[in-house]
Amino acid sequence: MTAMFHRRMADDDERFHALRTAMICKYYGTRRVPRSLWVNNRTSAWWENVVPTYTDVQWIQDFRMSKHSFQYLCSRLEATLGRSDTNFRECVPVAKKIAIALWKLATNSEYRTISHLFGVGRSTVCYCVQEFCSSVVSILLPEFMPWPNAEKLEEMALYFERRWGVPQCVGAVDGSHIPILRPEEYHNEYFNRKGWHSVILQGVVDGRGLFWNVFVGLPGSMHDSRVFSLSSLPTPCKDG
Repeated sequence: MTAMFHRRMADDDERFHALRTAMICKYYGTRRVPRSLWVNNRTSAWWENVVPTYTDVQWIQDFRMSKHSFQYLCSRLEATLGRSDTNFRECVPVAKKIAIALWKLATNSEYRTISHLFGVGRSTVCYCVQEFCSSVVSILLPEFMPWPNAEKLEEMALYFERRWGVPQCVGAVDGSHIPILRPEEYHNEYFNRKGWHSVILQGVVDGRGLFWNVFVGLPGSMHDSRVFSLSSLPTPCKDG
């Protein structure tokens, strides 16, 4: 009798807890407050309605390239820049992501301005620019700016001598200071001789003025000869 009594009490307790749980769930279900959107409502009407009407001349003026070249970039970089939508937000389409990066690189506008123009957040603009540049360096740079082989160097030297009268020359090298905001750490190293903070970009062009080597990122206070010695140019030249 005692065992049966305890078993019945246990069954009653289990039914009681199940009923209480169901009542609690029903109570909070009726009082559930819809989730508020934490993403700001922005408009991308300019990108969706105005840009598709651009002529070829307008594409070159605003994006510094033709629409055909833009579409080529989209097709080549889609594999690395493409993302999927999540439960929290829709992803930025590849074409829009590339357009944001090109606008920043072409105009050097503030993130805030580009954010309003394309209807995205400022952090999204920054992310698009960085992701686009990384994809171009990893995918397109080795294809369009490879290190010239011996045959190519000979061809470049021949053209340089015939066009400019300089023998045994395959390229002209120079540096340029890219302005940056004052870094929090080691800011003195980035303060250049011109009186502002920068990183150095070193470029090499052939006799036709086409780039075939680029090196960027060293502090603006560094001497050009030091930049050259740290770039990828000296080692192949020595080996050759």
